[in-house]
Amino acid sequence: MNSIEKKLLDIEALVKKQYVLSKNFLTLEEAAGYLNLSKSALYKLTSSKEIPYYVPGGKIIYFRRAELDSWLLSNRVSSTEELNSEVNDYINRILKA
Repeated sequence: MNSIEKKLLDIEALVKKQYVLSKNFLTLEEAAGYLNLSKSALYKLTSSKEIPYYVPGGKIIYFRRAELDSWLLSNRVSSTEELNSEVNDYINRILKA
C-alpha cells in the first residue's frame, strides 16, 4: 500500500467517525465502534439489560448516542486520592460528633 492509499484510508476513517458523531441514533455496529467494544460485548450488555437500547422493528438494535454517553459516565471509578479524601472526611466527622 502506498502513501496516498494510506492517507485516503485515514481520511475515510475520519469521515466515518465524524458521521457517527453527527447522528443521534446509532446502529449496533456504530455503537460498538463509538464505545470501542466488540459487537459481541455490546450484545452481552443488551441481553443483560446493562445498557439502554431500542428495538423499534423487533430485530434491529439502535442506541441513542446521548444515552451511551450517560452510560459511560455512570460507570466512573473513583481514584485512590478521592477515596482517601472520603475516608478522611468520614473520620473527621466521626471524631467531631
